[in-house]
Amino acid sequence: MRLILFFSLIILVLMCGTVCELFAKAPTTPKILFTSTRDGNREVYMMNPDGSGQVNLTKHHASDFGAVWSPTGEQILFVSDRQGTRVRDLYLMNADGTNVHRVFKRKIEAWRGNVTWSPDGKQFAYISTDRIRIRSSLYLGTFGEEDAENLPYGGSPAWSPDGKEIACSVGHPKGSRLTFINVRTRKLERPIPDKTLRWQRQPSWSAAGDKLAISGNKHPLPVILDRDLHNAWADKYVIYIVNRDGTGLRQLVDEAGSDARLPVLSPDGSEVLYTQEINGQSQIFKIDVNSGLRTQLTHIHTNTGGDWFDPAYTRTLPVSPQSESLTTTWGQMKKE
Repeated sequence: MRLILFFSLIILVLMCGTVCELFAKAPTTPKILFTSTRDGNREVYMMNPDGSGQVNLTKHHASDFGAVWSPTGEQILFVSDRQGTRVRDLYLMNADGTNVHRVFKRKIEAWRGNVTWSPDGKQFAYISTDRIRIRSSLYLGTFGEEDAENLPYGGSPAWSPDGKEIACSVGHPKGSRLTFINVRTRKLERPIPDKTLRWQRQPSWSAAGDKLAISGNKHPLPVILDRDLHNAWADKYVIYIVNRDGTGLRQLVDEAGSDARLPVLSPDGSEVLYTQEINGQSQIFKIDVNSGLRTQLTHIHTNTGGDWFDPAYTRTLPVSPQSESLTTTWGQMKKE
C-alpha cells in the first residue's frame, strides 16, 4: 500500500509540473523586465511601467540577465551562467519565475546572449561569442533543436513584429549601421545613411513595426573647429527614434551626462526605456517620445536593460503558424 502511495505521489508531482508549464499565465497588465544587482549578483526583475512593484524572478546565486518576454507573455528567455562562470547560455522560465530550464542541452565553448524572440514563438535569434578568438556571430535557433544557423554578421538583434526581418547593428570602417536582415532571403537593408548618424546600435521595435528606437553617436570623428566639444561627446551614445524606412530620425536624449544605451520602445511607441549612469551606478529611465518628460524608474544599486510586455498588444498564436499569418501585426490590427 505504501509503495502504491509513493508512486502515486511521484506521478502527481510530475503531472503538476506538466500542467503548470502548460497553463503558465502571462501578466494581465503591462510589465517590464530588467536586470538588477541589488541582491548581490545580477538577477532578472519585473516591474510596472511606472517603476513600482519591482520583484525578483530568478532568485539564484548565478548571474541572470538579458531577459526578454515571449510573444504571448507566458514565458521569459534570459541569459545565465548557472553551468559555471565560463559558460553563459540561454534559459527559459515561466512569467512568474518558475520552471527554469536550458534552451540548449548541448554545451558549447562560447557565450550565448542578446536574444530576441520571433513573433510566432517558434524561433529566436541570438549572439554567440567565441571566447578564445574573441569573435561574435549572429545565429538563428529553433526551440527543440540543438543546431542553429549562422546569419550574416550583426549585433543586438531585434525581430520585427511582422516576422519578416531581424534588425541588428552591423559594423563598418566608419562606424556601425542599423541593418535589416530579411528572414526569408537573407538580404540586407540599411535605411539610415552613415552621414546622418555614423553609429547606430541596439534597435528596438514598436508593436506596429513602424518605428524603432536606437542608441547612436553623431560625433565619431575629430572636429577640428571644436575639438573640446568633440572630446566631450566623442564616445557618447544617446537615444534616437526613427521610422522603419529611415526617415524622421529624432534625438530624444541629449549628450549631457553619461552614455544613454539599451533603448526599449514601448509597444504603443509613446515611450522609450533606456539605461544611463547616475551617481556612479546605471539606472533605468523612461522618456515620453512626444513631451520629452523623463522619469527615473530604478534608484538602488545597478540596474540595466529592459523588455516591455503589454497584454493589449498580444494575440493568440496559431499552433502551426504559417508565413502568411505573420504579415499583419497586432498593433496594426488594433489601429484598424
